[in-house]
Amino acid sequence: MDYEFKKNMLDGSYHVVFSMGHEALGRWLIEEVQDDEAKIALILNQLGALKGTMTEWQLIGEEMTLSLQDNEAIVQANYLFFSTEDEMEEDMSHYDDEAMSLCGFEDLEQVLHAWRAFIRGR
Repeated sequence: MDYEFKKNMLDGSYHVVFSMGHEALGRWLIEEVQDDEAKIALILNQLGALKGTMTEWQLIGEEMTLSLQDNEAIVQANYLFFSTEDEMEEDMSHYDDEAMSLCGFEDLEQVLHAWRAFIRGR
């Protein structure tokens, strides 16, 4: 998984670009995590606590939800919990990559550590 973090020096806003198939992870970072270091610490603690267990944990946000289970992290848009594929138009299927991403705990940990260092300006 490749990614690049960017900061707009004019307005201080953050932008993220993730490789294909992981776009939702970037969207989640921008929309749900932002520069909230307490949230980053909470997620990192949960990742450590859940490694090797069958326990599930979720962090439900306004637009997206992070689910941790079986050493996999799933980030998905909340609207996916309420709609079925039959309800979605076929033309909209190409937006799926922006609505859901899957990665392992180690990848998510690496992203969160890199994101925290980036927003701290390191």
